[in-house]
Amino acid sequence: MRLLFAALVSATLCLSSSLLASELADNIKQDYDAYLADLFDHLHRNPELSLAEFRTAERMAKELRDAGYDVTEQVGGTGLVAMMENGSGPLVMMRADMDGLPIEEKSGLPNASTVQQRDPVSGVMGPVMHACGHDVHMTSLIGSARHMAARKDEWSGTLMFVLQPAEERGLGAKAMRADGIWERFGQPDYALAFHVHSTNVAGIINVNPAPYAGVDSVDIIVHGVGGHGAYPHQTKDPIVIASQIVIALQTLVSRELAPRVPGVVTVGAFHAGAKHNIIPDQAHLKLTVRNTSPETRELLLSGIKRIAENIARAAGMPEEKLPEVTVGNEFVPPLLNDLRLIARLSAAWTDAMGKDAVISEQETGMGGEDFPFFMVNPTISSVYWAIGGTPAEDFERAAGGGPPVAGLHSPLFKIAPEPSVRAGVESTVVALLELMGD
Repeated sequence: MRLLFAALVSATLCLSSSLLASELADNIKQDYDAYLADLFDHLHRNPELSLAEFRTAERMAKELRDAGYDVTEQVGGTGLVAMMENGSGPLVMMRADMDGLPIEEKSGLPNASTVQQRDPVSGVMGPVMHACGHDVHMTSLIGSARHMAARKDEWSGTLMFVLQPAEERGLGAKAMRADGIWERFGQPDYALAFHVHSTNVAGIINVNPAPYAGVDSVDIIVHGVGGHGAYPHQTKDPIVIASQIVIALQTLVSRELAPRVPGVVTVGAFHAGAKHNIIPDQAHLKLTVRNTSPETRELLLSGIKRIAENIARAAGMPEEKLPEVTVGNEFVPPLLNDLRLIARLSAAWTDAMGKDAVISEQETGMGGEDFPFFMVNPTISSVYWAIGGTPAEDFERAAGGGPPVAGLHSPLFKIAPEPSVRAGVESTVVALLELMGD
């Protein structure tokens, strides 16, 4: 099978010994038309939830073995590590995430997902969709693996391709680290990854120093004294207490963080009560808290606890019934790229793909990503970049009053696969050859 694959790749890609930009782009185009388009279609139609990426992992393992890699399965759950040694040189890791989201796809695409799956955490049966572009990431990784295997005369060192589970829950990278990925396969000299975004024009590379924020999930259980809604004086209303907490939490960012320091405290859920005329004895707040530094994280988390407890005290709640503030284990640190490596790879991308293909625009939101668990303890020189996924004409239609471009995690989310996958493969291969090239 491996010899057959090598012959197929050689015939399909028409490789030469030098990295010429037009030649590489042509090779990737041919491979996309002949192979990767079908792989993307399969992955998009068949998403799987975090911690349950069983068939996806099986397919990825087969693809990488067929490309000539030594594949180890079940690393940190359903994770995969694929290795290829090719002489002396650096160990370079490239990662893609595998999981989909519990969303019903409403994109209108002919290959829209109709998959139903039981969530292994909640136990709820429901629809699943690749609403965060992980199908693009996996397809691009396979394309990159095929090209690097076929270009072994142009690089030396050790390649490590990582297929990671449970990125959407912030658990997969931690699980792979806990399973000894560095101890078992070697600690990379460089770590790379990218994310496709609908907010950039398809095929554009966007790389900046701090693309993702640190994220914590916080739960606040607000206690009260329940009773009849007609006799509020006989109660301690947890809905009122919790409402005051929600409003006061906004002062953490507006009045305690310095104006130029970013931070987010969002209350995403407020659950309390079950009937019109009953004051409950408990309310539950669910928060997402975002930061770009350990100092900001500590200020926000300690401030949440202080505000919640003291508003309850002001309402007359005794010490034993103060709010319970819990920081969840689904957290990620900020993603901070290596500035020198950004400069090096940006120059390589510009040379290979053209100056108009590489931009540096800071993300306006504070999304989170668990890739930093591969970058720290110990610190590894890393770059995480973005690939545009929406055709320019879609932005023009939206600007003219047409349908808006849907963002990540939307049931309307869709990516133009060909330019996105091809840019993902090309930028990855260019980066790997820059770091490992002869």
